[in-house]
Amino acid sequence: MTDLARVLAIVDGGTGDRCLCNGWPTIMVHDAKGELIACWTLHHQTGLRGIGDCDADLRDGPALTQWLTVRGLTGSRKEQKELALQEAQGDRRRLRWLQAAPAALRDAATQVSNPPGRDLDAWSDRLRDAEARLAALVQDGYPDGNERIRVLLAWAGTSARESTGGLMWYDTAVQQLLLAEDPDLILTALATTSPSPVQLDGAVQFFSSPEWTGAYGRYLPEPLRSMLVGHIQADGTDPMRFRLHHGYYGAEQPA
Repeated sequence: MTDLARVLAIVDGGTGDRCLCNGWPTIMVHDAKGELIACWTLHHQTGLRGIGDCDADLRDGPALTQWLTVRGLTGSRKEQKELALQEAQGDRRRLRWLQAAPAALRDAATQVSNPPGRDLDAWSDRLRDAEARLAALVQDGYPDGNERIRVLLAWAGTSARESTGGLMWYDTAVQQLLLAEDPDLILTALATTSPSPVQLDGAVQFFSSPEWTGAYGRYLPEPLRSMLVGHIQADGTDPMRFRLHHGYYGAEQPA
């Protein structure tokens, strides 16, 4: 079993973390008497559980996947392909978000959108710094409130039609910039201009966010409400229509 020992080689020191999934497959090691002496599980085709008090990175995860595939255990290979596909889709989505960023903000946006590393605490610190820099650049670059809000709504609208659904951490960074604005100014910015389709997408998504509805409810003044409803009815996505059906764009002022 020298070949198996080779592909099970790990990086010394461990990862300092433990994956929350169950892992697959489980590798059970028995001594000459048949007694179980080790039980390892493969996690995300890159690490092993069961060695020390944390997971350990494999030196060559693909080699272990190939070893398993040759012996009829193809689940690991299928999982690797699915993970690679998801990563590629995520990269393309992140690129679309960056391309939608105003040119003056793109460097800061790149820092905000950098994927998390294994050290989540360090990544969180870098993300906060990048978000603070982005917020400062937005204020400096767009001192006119109406223009600033329209720019942010257009940027926020890029995620509204993503097939993967949900918001990524970089999407929420733009949402937080909008939430920091005076809510009356946001309403005014939409009422005093003819919003573009992507700005309407951003507004539809923003006004149905838990952060907005939790703070200000679902009421929207006319003619803004009718404008958003018309946009959804004419060209909305299924999630937009779902939120419309469930009253996220209220017609009556709450008591």
